[in-house]
Amino acid sequence: MEIEKLAKRLNNRTPVILGSARFSKFAILLPLVEINNEVHVLFEVRSLKMRRQPGEVCFPGGRIDPGDRDEEHTAIRETSEELGISEDSIIDVSPLDYMISFGQIIYPYAGIINNPDQIVPNPAEVEEVFTVPLSFLKEVEPETYHVNFKVQPEENFPFDLIAGGENYNWQTRKVEEIFYYFEDKVIWGLTARILKHFLEIISEGFTESESV
Repeated sequence: MEIEKLAKRLNNRTPVILGSARFSKFAILLPLVEINNEVHVLFEVRSLKMRRQPGEVCFPGGRIDPGDRDEEHTAIRETSEELGISEDSIIDVSPLDYMISFGQIIYPYAGIINNPDQIVPNPAEVEEVFTVPLSFLKEVEPETYHVNFKVQPEENFPFDLIAGGENYNWQTRKVEEIFYYFEDKVIWGLTARILKHFLEIISEGFTESESV
């Protein structure tokens, strides 16, 4: 029967995010380094020559290539290329929660760079690198603002086909933007969201005996 054929096609199907086949996919690494026996988070400043977001603070990362083994490998490969270090020097890589943002899927990871003294940033992509003590980030309270998005259908939108027509009650959207400040650096946007998520993870169930 036709209905049984349909059921068979759906059986044991693994669901994914609807439309994700068309999404751009990126992987990012939140690098941890040890400086003078203290844990720091390493950040990049994007090259001023970059077409997109020049001069902004970010984590190393980039688009997932077809030849990459998986998302984790992309994060490691991109970090190696941008910081001029070997892939083997990036260890203890662990996944954070992945994110969906404006047609993109971002897979963040946290990992340790065990030889930060050997970092030689790629000038085509990285203007400079800097580190922030983890102890500072765990104690500072970021500032939070919101960006509101207005719904604006295109000129020939078929209002006559929907209930309510031009008076349709569109759901408004807003995005939370987080800002961290360290010396003369401003950490915001996707980088700040990943950073905040990481700080929340390492603080869950935290006890004094586990002090980092």
